Amino acid sequence: MSDNLISVYLAGDLVFRPEALALFARLKSICAEYGLEGVAPFDGQAEARLLPPGRETILAFVRADRDLMDRCIAGLFCIDPFRRSPEMDPGTAVEIGYMMGLGKPMDAYTVDGRLYSEKVESYWRDVWNESLSARPESDAPSSGCMEDPDGMLVHSEGLLQNGMVEGFIEMTGGSVAIDRDFFQAFRKAAARLSGRLHAGL
Repeated sequence: MSDNLISVYLAGDLVFRPEALALFARLKSICAEYGLEGVAPFDGQAEARLLPPGRETILAFVRADRDLMDRCIAGLFCIDPFRRSPEMDPGTAVEIGYMMGLGKPMDAYTVDGRLYSEKVESYWRDVWNESLSARPESDAPSSGCMEDPDGMLVHSEGLLQNGMVEGFIEMTGGSVAIDRDFFQAFRKAAARLSGRLHAGL
């Protein structure tokens, strides 16, 4: 990793997207504009990528990604909905938790500025043609007032994703940048994270 730039782990469902290598190349270029060295998961997977698809290869990817997070100073996370669901990529959520545990600064970004409850409501309406309903009152602690047709609480009201995700990002001083243009959303997050990191030097 470069001695002149602050290393930042770039995470999200990006590794699954078409033309992922070209996508990361552009994100790294944006990072460099802000004095950051963008580090993609692919950067640590050279040896694992030579293995045939399967369980051991995936676990090798996991170890490589963990090692990159250990080495990077901070993280930039895409929290866009994944596979047309309301939820973000679960692997990215795990990485956010891991970097929180390491005490490293994080920022995030998304092209979908709807609140989590709106995403859940839209999913049930558009995919299943069903609606949310009011959550029956109880003495149990609650982070929401609606439930889905399965009776599951529509939680984390007022947030863009699961409260643990945004909560951990905010606990490290970060926030979620929103823009309908993917690269603009990323640029906003990179600029904010860069300002925090360079101010701390």
